[in-house]
Amino acid sequence: MYRIKINRDRCIGCLTCVTACVVSHETESGDARNRVVIDSETIPAPIFCRHCNKPECTYTCMTGAMHKNPETGFVEYNKDQCASCYMCIMSCPYGILKYDSIRHKEIMKCNMCVHRSADGKTPMPMCVEKCPMGAITLEEVKE
Repeated sequence: MYRIKINRDRCIGCLTCVTACVVSHETESGDARNRVVIDSETIPAPIFCRHCNKPECTYTCMTGAMHKNPETGFVEYNKDQCASCYMCIMSCPYGILKYDSIRHKEIMKCNMCVHRSADGKTPMPMCVEKCPMGAITLEEVKE
């Protein structure tokens, strides 16, 4: 299983990761699935979907549109099953999920850029690839 890891000491708040996300997903609205926030000590902090072990978004999804893939460990979203109730957005303890400001019926969340891989399953996050400071890395973790 893979996870995006953040080294906040290396982040300079350049927003390259956010731009890379928009480009990777060809987002019409310019909205990214990640963002950089500034904490109370004015230190930039990139935030991404954590693909939680016990994701609240999947527990509150009444249609199964938000689900955890047992093979990859990623929390996945199926827009065709979505009822647009936004319970997943409200239940995310990290405030990561948001709705697409153009389509309004789609949830925007990190999919680890699997669409960039040949098999459609291998994570290839563009934010990791483009981070100039190496603050964002992709690491394999064991459960």
